[in-house]
Amino acid sequence: MQSAETTRILCFTTQGQDHVTDQRIRRLLEPWQPEVFQFDHGHKLRSAIGLVRAAIASRPRLIVMEGTGIAGGVALLAIDTILGIPFVVSSGDAVGPYLGLRSRLLELPGGLYERLLCRRCAGYVGWTPYLVGRALTFGAPRGMTAPGWTRSRPSPGGREEVRRRLGIPAETLVVGLTGALHLVDRVGYVYGAELIEAVRRLKRGDVVACIVGDGSGLERLREMAGDDLGRRVLLPGRVAAEDVPDYLAAFDLASLSQSVDHVGSFRYTTKLSEYLAAELPIISAENPVAYDLDAECFWRLPGAAPWSSTYIDALVDLLEGLMPEELQRRRAAVSGRHGDTFDESTQRRRMSAFIADLLESRAAERSS
Repeated sequence: MQSAETTRILCFTTQGQDHVTDQRIRRLLEPWQPEVFQFDHGHKLRSAIGLVRAAIASRPRLIVMEGTGIAGGVALLAIDTILGIPFVVSSGDAVGPYLGLRSRLLELPGGLYERLLCRRCAGYVGWTPYLVGRALTFGAPRGMTAPGWTRSRPSPGGREEVRRRLGIPAETLVVGLTGALHLVDRVGYVYGAELIEAVRRLKRGDVVACIVGDGSGLERLREMAGDDLGRRVLLPGRVAAEDVPDYLAAFDLASLSQSVDHVGSFRYTTKLSEYLAAELPIISAENPVAYDLDAECFWRLPGAAPWSSTYIDALVDLLEGLMPEELQRRRAAVSGRHGDTFDESTQRRRMSAFIADLLESRAAERSS
């Protein structure tokens, strides 16, 4: 590997320095001691201009962008064109389909932007192997996968403390999720909506849905919960990042709410590694990840999306008939998983090798 002291690398995340992705890219590049540009998600244009100025001033050998925000991406394209500084893109979403979920008008330009970004980058780091394959198809010259890792573990007694705080009896079955609860207007969906609808339809009374997070869709979830709010539906809101593992420990199984399309099928999401680390069996749609990472720890439900009636009906049937013995068998399967898919040190080592090989290849091209 080339010396970090003599190799200047600039990195930033389009979501801003307070976002979890900022920590991700810093940790992945830690051996290279990168210079970090503070991209302000609330002032994208100003940040894009500032990025160009920072590149002119420091002349890094490589710029690494976490995310695919248009302001940051366009700035990188300009820097590459004018200054000849190569860039790497790290992403957890298929850009075109993701934007199309919000507006059909954005899907085509979003897809064109995604293709241009992949074609012009020096390398692509996908959160899933499916995204890496997509990027390579779009013209990325090289790629690797870094799916993320668990940031912290539950504290001793965390399960009992959270359940006491939320008023959950010890024998109650808790199905839950954590995440940003934003309303997707185009389909009228918020993460966790299917859990509320399913739990409220159950005949058994010992199942609780716990949805942890905040966002524009939280009020919609409260409305859906009706008079079951605080009883069979718990919405504690946003909790501190260091407390999330304790809330996961309070769950008995977790929901990975992803549609079976070009948005959900390409994802792992940041929650997946945390669910598995908490030894939670996972309810999922029939996505690639639910087959590729399965060790009898996934329940795969039919239906094109978690908001489809087919999916919700199957979720009701699953929760209505789920017995403690089956749940324990699934939890044991999660605990017995082997492999280093979500091991942080392994991903950092592979990222270091990826960057080193990329830089050496670029140097050889320039000298030939």
